[in-house]
Formats: sequence, C-alpha cells, structure tokens
Amino acid sequence: MSVALSVTGISGPQETVRHSLAICRRNLRKVLSSPGQVLDATLMPVIFALIFVYVFGGAISGSSGAYKQYVMPGIMALTTTIASRTSGTTLNVDFTTGVMDRFRSLPMARSAVLTGRILADTIRMLVSLLTVFGFALLIGFRVHTGPLQALAAIGLILLYGVALSWLHALIGLTARSIETVQSVGMLAMVPLQFGSSIFAAPGTMPGWLGFLVQHNPMSAVVDSARNLMLGGPVAGHVITALAWSVGMMAILVPLSVRQYRNRK
Repeated sequence: MSVALSVTGISGPQETVRHSLAICRRNLRKVLSSPGQVLDATLMPVIFALIFVYVFGGAISGSSGAYKQYVMPGIMALTTTIASRTSGTTLNVDFTTGVMDRFRSLPMARSAVLTGRILADTIRMLVSLLTVFGFALLIGFRVHTGPLQALAAIGLILLYGVALSWLHALIGLTARSIETVQSVGMLAMVPLQFGSSIFAAPGTMPGWLGFLVQHNPMSAVVDSARNLMLGGPVAGHVITALAWSVGMMAILVPLSVRQYRNRK
C-alpha cells in the first residue's frame, strides 16, 4: 500500500491529502492578506500586452489588431512564468523564518508541505490566467474556435505553469537566500519568455535562433494554445507541450521532495 512518511510515523493517502489541503488553505489565506501576489502575476502580463500590442504591434505585424490575435495566447502563457516564481520565494522564506521547523514538528505528512504549496499556487495562477484572458477579450481578442478549445488552451497553459512551479520550488529549496532565489528564478525564465514564439514567429528569425525557439518548451505551449483558440493544427503541438510538462514534473517533483527532506 502506498504510504507517505510523516514526522511521527506513517501517513496514508487520505491523511496526506487532508494535510495538503490544510497547508493549501494556510497559503491561500496568506494570499488574501497579501493580494500583491496576485496583482504581480496579473499586472505584469497586462503591461506587456499593452506595450507589445499598441507600441510594437504595428511594426511587428502590420497592425495592432492582427498582432493582438497573435500575441495574447502567448501573454497568457507568460503569466505562468511570473506567477510560478512565488513557489520558490515563499518556500525559501518559510525555511529562513523557521516556519518549516514548525511544520516538521507536527504530526503531518512531509510531502503535504510541498503539495499544499503547489496547489495554492496553482489556484492563484488560475485566477491570474482567467483575469488576463478576460483582459484579452476586453481589448478585442476573439476566440475563433469554441469554448471547449479555449478551456483546453487554458488547461494546457496551467499544467505547464504547475511544472514551472516545481522548478521554482526546487530553486527555493536549494538556494540559501531570498535574493539568490529571485535572481536565479528570473534568469531561468528569461530564455523561456523571450526565446520563444510568444512575441514573434520563429520563421522571422535567423536560422539558428529559429531552431532554438522551435524547440523551446514555452513555444510548444504557446503554439498549442494559439491554435486551439484561433484554429490550426494542434495534435503535434499539444503532444509536445504535454510531454514537456509531464516530463519536467517527473524530474522536478522527486528532486524537490528529496531537497526538502535533506535541507537543514
């Protein structure tokens, strides 16, 4: 039978789920008391959208209206790179302030601390994604397929965001200072953000750069969401995006759990 170790013995799956939900509620209460965590993940994508659509859109695509349709699915994916950074910073802060020592002294499953953190961040990320999607509709973005395809696009972006949250969780558990977490986390996201098809098609880039952009996991997610919402081939892009997301979590989740257990 599957079991999870706790500080006092063995916890079964039901207890682990209950403990994870308790940690999730604790983290969501902190978000409610500090709404800046949601605003940061919402306002930055909105600012990016306004700048690229209305300042650069005409130069890149010929008209801001046409570019709006191209870039907004990418801006939604960009939201995950911003929102996921909280997973690393909050875990690091909990260690440096001694909160983790308190958790470890409680009769609870060790894995619940991480799963509860990621679950809370997933809910916060979903709220940010829906807000940015609503903003896209407000400025004139239109889905050309249907509501089910739009929901599938949001779900695919959210899954990738969860994978990024585990990446930042590992960074937060490994680094010894909040400054290091923020610096490494931001540096890790820059190639994903700007070395992808969020803002421009790979075909407009030099050959070597276009090759790298086409093999960027962010490009697979963005192209999947874009084609799901606007129409176009989706099978290959979706399979690649799912493979990246699931593959990243398959590596990052056990590494994060091990780092959490070994960190002093």
